[in-house]
Amino acid sequence: MIVVKNEEEGVMQVKKILVPIDFSENANRVIEYGAFAAKTFGAEMEAIFVAQTFQDYSEFFEPHMPIIQFEEDLVAGAKERMTTFLKENLDASVICKGVVLSGDISETIIEYVKQHHVDLVVMGTHGYKGLEKVLFGSIAEKVVKMSPCPVLTINPYR
Repeated sequence: MIVVKNEEEGVMQVKKILVPIDFSENANRVIEYGAFAAKTFGAEMEAIFVAQTFQDYSEFFEPHMPIIQFEEDLVAGAKERMTTFLKENLDASVICKGVVLSGDISETIIEYVKQHHVDLVVMGTHGYKGLEKVLFGSIAEKVVKMSPCPVLTINPYR
């Protein structure tokens, strides 16, 4: 059992858990931990995927289609993938709302946490690697540093 004490408010109650996912192989393990935490706390769970926007990078490359159309297609595809992902990775007893947004990944997650009064974030330390890591840095690290609520990071390789 995890109990977080706050001197001013007493024992923290976890009512809403957010699980950021990226549809990588590691996301399967992370959503399992999120479901376990939700069952343990009797909490509501939401999974979120944030499609990175590329408008800030448009001066560096010339896309084959308008960036706005590309981002809309990306979000539409991610919504379909989210539905499939949740059905494939959660049993029927787990209720989880899937959310797909676009923007800067870590900033969008933090904003969502604030706006939706999330009590705990459960996220992986490793997702897709390579160029994303070089361009965007560690998303988990940014969320841990900026989150107004506790963040449980999962190393999916252990």
